[in-house]
Amino acid sequence: MADNLIPVLALILALLLLWQTGRLIHVCRRANRTDWGRDWMNLLDGLNRLFCYRYHRLNLVRLRIPATGPAIIVSNHVSGLDPFLLLASSRRQMHFLIAREEYERFGLNWLFRAIKCIPVDRETRPELALRAAMRCLQEGHVVAIFPHGKIHTDADGPSQIKPGALRLAQLTGADILPLRISGIRGTGHVVRGVLLRSRAQLEALPRISAGERELDDLRNELQHMLDRQGDPGIDTDTEAEAT
Repeated sequence: MADNLIPVLALILALLLLWQTGRLIHVCRRANRTDWGRDWMNLLDGLNRLFCYRYHRLNLVRLRIPATGPAIIVSNHVSGLDPFLLLASSRRQMHFLIAREEYERFGLNWLFRAIKCIPVDRETRPELALRAAMRCLQEGHVVAIFPHGKIHTDADGPSQIKPGALRLAQLTGADILPLRISGIRGTGHVVRGVLLRSRAQLEALPRISAGERELDDLRNELQHMLDRQGDPGIDTDTEAEAT
């Protein structure tokens, strides 16, 4: 009798799994906001938004990125969750500049290629990444950069930001849209930042136009924005993302 029940239970479990998978796909399709050109990428986009808004309780903020044309997104970098939060808050694709060693990480390289990340060879020829990012901007895309160059928390103390984003703004005329991330439980860590449930906060700060300004002047302004602590959000559009 028990032996006869095993195939039946296995069939029921398989049907339940198929049903739940179908429900997840449906929900991910509804949550998707960015067209990545591939159906499976759009599903991942929806899944990421559900993960950030429901699990990490990301505040409902829509980044004021222009609907078309180039833009440079810059943010402080406190954990491995940060790029997921930026993607979940945007309706446009973002081309992230990331270290070559991270770009080649086993098991993740396929994803970095799919979302068109730009690898940076920091020890040999970093100018190649700058040129690739400049081409992206000239073609009207959005480039995202963490100007501290690595995970850097408020507890780490002051650390001068790298000037790459500012130089891109000077060369292309694209505006810089600074953001500040806070509320992450796994601050300072890559994996813990993703796994530990947070009350993620994303603040959209006043945009910066390079114009004819000096590089040092731009760097000081951006440094002050990214390193400030305890201030309320500025210029945030709290229009809800439908997820």
